[in-house]
Amino acid sequence: MFKKELSLVPHLPGSYQMYNSDNTVIYVGKAKDLKNRLSSYFTGRVTGKTKKLVSEIAYFKYIVTSTENEAFILELNLIKKYDPKYNILLRDDKSYPYIEYINKPYPKLKIVRYLNIKKMKNRKLFGPYPNQYAARRIVNLINRLYPLKKCEGNPKELCLYYHIHECLGYCVKKTNDDEIKKMEEEIISFLHGNDTLIKEKIKDKIEYHSEHLNYELALELKKELDYISVILAKQKVELNDLVDRDIINFYVENGYISVNIFFIRHGKLLGNKSEIFPIMDDYIDEIEYYIGLYYAKNEIPNEIIVSDELDANMLSSALEAKVVYAKKGKKKKLLDLARVNAEIQLNNEFEMIKRDEKKTVEANEELRKLLNLKTLYRIDVFDNSNLFGDYSVSGMVVFKDGKPSKNDYRKFKISLEKNDDYNTMKEVLYRRYYRMLMESSEKPDLIIVDGGENQIRAAKDILAMLNLNIKVVGLKKNDKHQTNELINDEYNVLDIDKTSNLFHYLTRIQDEVHRFTINYHRQIRSKGSIASVLDNIEGLGDKRKRELIKKFGSVKVMSKASIEELSEVIPVAIATDLKEYLNELKETKNGTK
Repeated sequence: MFKKELSLVPHLPGSYQMYNSDNTVIYVGKAKDLKNRLSSYFTGRVTGKTKKLVSEIAYFKYIVTSTENEAFILELNLIKKYDPKYNILLRDDKSYPYIEYINKPYPKLKIVRYLNIKKMKNRKLFGPYPNQYAARRIVNLINRLYPLKKCEGNPKELCLYYHIHECLGYCVKKTNDDEIKKMEEEIISFLHGNDTLIKEKIKDKIEYHSEHLNYELALELKKELDYISVILAKQKVELNDLVDRDIINFYVENGYISVNIFFIRHGKLLGNKSEIFPIMDDYIDEIEYYIGLYYAKNEIPNEIIVSDELDANMLSSALEAKVVYAKKGKKKKLLDLARVNAEIQLNNEFEMIKRDEKKTVEANEELRKLLNLKTLYRIDVFDNSNLFGDYSVSGMVVFKDGKPSKNDYRKFKISLEKNDDYNTMKEVLYRRYYRMLMESSEKPDLIIVDGGENQIRAAKDILAMLNLNIKVVGLKKNDKHQTNELINDEYNVLDIDKTSNLFHYLTRIQDEVHRFTINYHRQIRSKGSIASVLDNIEGLGDKRKRELIKKFGSVKVMSKASIEELSEVIPVAIATDLKEYLNELKETKNGTK
């Protein structure tokens, strides 16, 4: 296989790209020796996901570089560009929360998640916090101890926080800059790890509330003091240089890699990140580009400590960061501990991972074989919702390699005013796949419509119009609204064992698209019903309507509000008219008028 092409590959460093029959990049890798690495795919024994990758390769390309370091940087850039389906690392990774201190225009704290932390260098960020609960509790505690700004917007009157001495009244009163600067220094000192001052403040407040017989508040603060003491005790590590560093190690077994990262900030262990993924390539290369991709969107600390199996010089150059080994002493002990954690994580989760693969990847493969598809990676699933004939909407969910890909979900408002599943399906699929063609975006291997022959026929008509060759099947439910039948594009019912992983997989798919679409339909109905009511009230412009919808959310909640509550958003006279109108609607609906 590819004997002639492989004979032309040089023994030089570089990056290689694997393509499928649709001319789509499905894998990007790097190698010190391109010829040896590429040959290993087609002349060696491959297993697992690598075997599946090889079965889809139609051809390959490569780019020769001067050094392995250049190949590594090129590989990272190509992975970001193409997002190949077999480069699975960090695809669904979520950024960790940070605590951000904002000093302008008013001092406040908030929990943030930034997709690209490198662009936030001028912000005062503290973290990352793998435990979001801990971060939120710390912010809440600091807000109780210091008079930071807590409300949103700029109220024209002093709010409750001012009257309970938890805000300086920034929106209304002129504040003391020296007082704010002192408060800022203390908060930042605590977030850097100096807990002494905060503990003293809590003790002072406990004593104050106890003396004034506010025992409940005193008890709450006592619990916060105990919590802070326990958390900080857990964070103690034996490094006294207060350097921000990450410590990364890994464990490899049974075709999987387990990576563990310790986050150490100002001498305290904030927590750790663990990830397990299957080996697709040389495991050292896998871990190195995992590190490269991770720090592309996360904070780079002052120092990163890695195992001496990795190329620290190459990582340092690519990340523009200090990446070092730890040969002895306390750092080496922490590095070894990171490896122990990685091993424990893999041993604890391996059986669960294999069970999950049976329910997802293997069930997806079973569906591929049943439908005689060459490949089955991406599935687009559609459902329509038009309860009571109003506000027709459709939803599309996407499954990739057996798992939901929520970033690819889409919602559609339907232009048709009548309940018409056939033409609704045609409209949605035309809009979706016409846009796909215009944007040259990823094409699905399979389309599943929620319904039978009617919906399948609508889908086939649109695909034929757009000259697209994509398999279409339908999922029908029984009278009890349970997944019952899989119908192919020739309108035949396919026999599936209802106890099988495949049947449960199809049920999850149908339940997911139905849940997503119904939730969207409810949102539209809620907003639509409010808007239709507000249209009947004189004096309500678009801005006031938006403010009412934002505050109350539904007609039901609005009808229970008093004139005083409504007048917080709109003038009293208009609030009175609205309240009278809502009461009339209520009486008409109940038959009392």
